[in-house]
Amino acid sequence: MTVGRRTTVDVPGFAHANPVPVASRVGPFLATGALTGRDPGTREMPDGLDAQCANVFRHVRAVLAAAGGGPGDVLKLTVHLVDPGDREALNREWTALFPDPADRPARQVVAATLGGGALVHVDLLAVLEETRGGGRVG
Repeated sequence: MTVGRRTTVDVPGFAHANPVPVASRVGPFLATGALTGRDPGTREMPDGLDAQCANVFRHVRAVLAAAGGGPGDVLKLTVHLVDPGDREALNREWTALFPDPADRPARQVVAATLGGGALVHVDLLAVLEETRGGGRVG
């Protein structure tokens, strides 16, 4: 939905518990709220970091596609990890989404206390092409 300059980006099967959109776009800039490791099909939170990271990056791809973008549009990805030293699953998904070491966005990993069984949250900032129509995205 477009209100003024802001466009809300919705992704089927993904929603926040709080009254915030999955992502918001103003001009070429796309920013997400927290993307979690919740399974997009069952809406359940898997127990392990491997499954949660796979789901988080599935959500990253879905948000970018819903907004008309792709991995090459990501400027920065911030990762919130319960155990910031445990990065094997994160790095596996990261290199799958951004395989070229010379063409990866900035990334920051921070320690976090997350609720609901979450072990990882991600938020991102992307810069998309300016040309696209208004209205609901996703």
